Amino acid sequence: MTDRRIFAVGDIHGCSSKLESLLEKIDWRPEDQEELIFLGDYIDRGPDSFGVVERVISVKNAHPDLVTTLKGNHEQMFINFITGVEPLSLRDNGVSHTMRSYDRNGPFPPEHFKFLLDLELYHETEDFIFVHAGLRPGVSLARQSEADCLWIRTDFLNSPYDFGKTVVFGHTPFREPFLAPGRAGLDTGAVFGGALTCMELTSGRLISV
Repeated sequence: MTDRRIFAVGDIHGCSSKLESLLEKIDWRPEDQEELIFLGDYIDRGPDSFGVVERVISVKNAHPDLVTTLKGNHEQMFINFITGVEPLSLRDNGVSHTMRSYDRNGPFPPEHFKFLLDLELYHETEDFIFVHAGLRPGVSLARQSEADCLWIRTDFLNSPYDFGKTVVFGHTPFREPFLAPGRAGLDTGAVFGGALTCMELTSGRLISV
């Protein structure tokens, strides 16, 4: 296992104040080549999706080789919405909150659209696989479908399948981080009144606000 620290942040969902507090608390040191990985679902349901995306973009622009931004199902739905692919599909998933946040900040920024399009489906290191929702048991990483990476729940969570590395994911909210052999779920329901959680993978330390 590498000694270089890796931090992973769970679903933010427009909670910009919690994100700011978490970034101040985690003691991430990019000068030591430490990685920071966002697990997706930056937008929807919370009050300030614009602010969250703006902040994540600024962090990534400052350290592009150390910051990984993964796509969540809400980002894919939002892309579908703003490109007209699924014009009504998000209304029950918090897109109205996202649109209000963007309406307060003027025209939709091109850099935000680029950010959405550039989000990665998964990220792999020596010891971990990072993905928004999870992985399909019995399927190699290279053959995982986008739908499963963004949406899977029960088939992943209830399976004892060993992917050879710990899978670090968000998407499914838990009151406390979900920690099981080969699994680490970090969505602790920040937008539902719970904490926003980050895990430092080398030590297993959990940081929440």
